[in-house]
Amino acid sequence: MTKISQQFKDEISSELNEIQKYWEQYGIDNKNGGFVGRRDYSNKQIFGAPKGVILNTRILWTFSAIGNFKKDDDLRFYANRAYEYLNKNFRDREFEGVFWELDALGKPVNKRKQIYAQAFAIYALSEYFIFSGKEEAKDWALSIFELIEKYARDENLNGYIEAFQVDWSPIEDMRLSSKDKNSTKTMNTHLHILEAYTTLFQISKSQTVKEALGNLIQLFIKKFYDSKNHHFQLFFDNNWGIEGNIVSFGHDIEAVWLLIEAAKAVDNQKFLSEIEIMTIDVAETFLKEAYVENSGVINEKNLDTGQLDEDRHWWPQIEAMVGLNYAYLISGKEYFIKAQKDIWQFVKDHIVDKENGEWFFRIDKYNIPYKEEDKIGMWKCPYHNSRGCIYLLKMDN
Repeated sequence: MTKISQQFKDEISSELNEIQKYWEQYGIDNKNGGFVGRRDYSNKQIFGAPKGVILNTRILWTFSAIGNFKKDDDLRFYANRAYEYLNKNFRDREFEGVFWELDALGKPVNKRKQIYAQAFAIYALSEYFIFSGKEEAKDWALSIFELIEKYARDENLNGYIEAFQVDWSPIEDMRLSSKDKNSTKTMNTHLHILEAYTTLFQISKSQTVKEALGNLIQLFIKKFYDSKNHHFQLFFDNNWGIEGNIVSFGHDIEAVWLLIEAAKAVDNQKFLSEIEIMTIDVAETFLKEAYVENSGVINEKNLDTGQLDEDRHWWPQIEAMVGLNYAYLISGKEYFIKAQKDIWQFVKDHIVDKENGEWFFRIDKYNIPYKEEDKIGMWKCPYHNSRGCIYLLKMDN
């Protein structure tokens, strides 16, 4: 098998450093504490912008993960700042869990309990515990796990309900964003519960967490995965009826490698064998349908109409690079690595913002960036690209 080239390692390592420097330089909110809520396309800070829990948990995860990877104590300043702000402002002291959104001053403006957000809090707190050694962070992560299991896990039909009111009572509009279907159960939320529980189990060794993680793996194999088309279904009603037939290519390729890590965490060889086969099938389909030579990875496809969303979002590019690496390590098929290197060249040429730093949110099929998209925002964060760089540097082909 081909060994990963030193040049590739050096470039990925350099890019990780650039991402880190960007968030150190432009992420801090010196006026209102914590981190800024928004910077626009040209990197201008939008004062008065609200602060979202997804951005803030992902910032905590990122500085903790880079600190763990590099063994860099200088990153404690940023990780501690992120943790303290999350604990002081996003934490619900009355009903527990974390709020969805704050105003610029740190006051809650949307208190809904989105399970996606609770999962990211667990993921970030678990990584921060590894970095800081603070037992309180692990305890908080475990307490949120208990909330998810108590309120969101469907004991009758399995899976996790998407969202709740602030007091964990039912909510009608469960959508994660305006772009999503109002579905009771979604692949996206389950995927991020899976990654959160994987790290939580690694730090806690709790058998209750292990059981929940094993159950999630089975759900992905039996419910979410479409073995005929080699995609993951995204939206379901409460009874697991499929709602819509949209494929998210980024989620496809991200899911397989996160499932591999989950199966390794619970040390289940049967799961791992099934998922490795799945990984090759998904990756092969991904190369046929999502990857365009010299032009990166497209966003979505409607399987019913055949309509494509050909925009290139930043995060599927890096998830593809990681997922294809896993497929290569399992199969030894060189074309997975060839595509990975081609996607990396595309990222360097068109996704990395050479003028203002970090990565463009998305570009069109002609490689023109969307100027209405933010550089920092509710959904634009350092987690996908920093994590991808870390995992690629950890994996030695």
